[in-house]
Amino acid sequence: MKIKLYAVLKDYFPARVELSTDITSISELRKQLEKQNPSAKAILDVSRFAVDDTFVSLEHDLNGVETVSVIPPSSGG
Repeated sequence: MKIKLYAVLKDYFPARVELSTDITSISELRKQLEKQNPSAKAILDVSRFAVDDTFVSLEHDLNGVETVSVIPPSSGG
């Protein structure tokens, strides 16, 4: 599974990550990322997740071949 991380999340993780674990939902993915870097938990808690460019809920099922984008809230102009 390919994971793309954006904005401030790149301070905690590489911009692109590949995971080969048996993650079956977005919720499990978020927990796995929190496990890899506990200091990113607060940002991951408010981030949105998209699978193949479509926003999904935490309950969304994964089959392991998707590209998941993790997008934290941002501001700017």
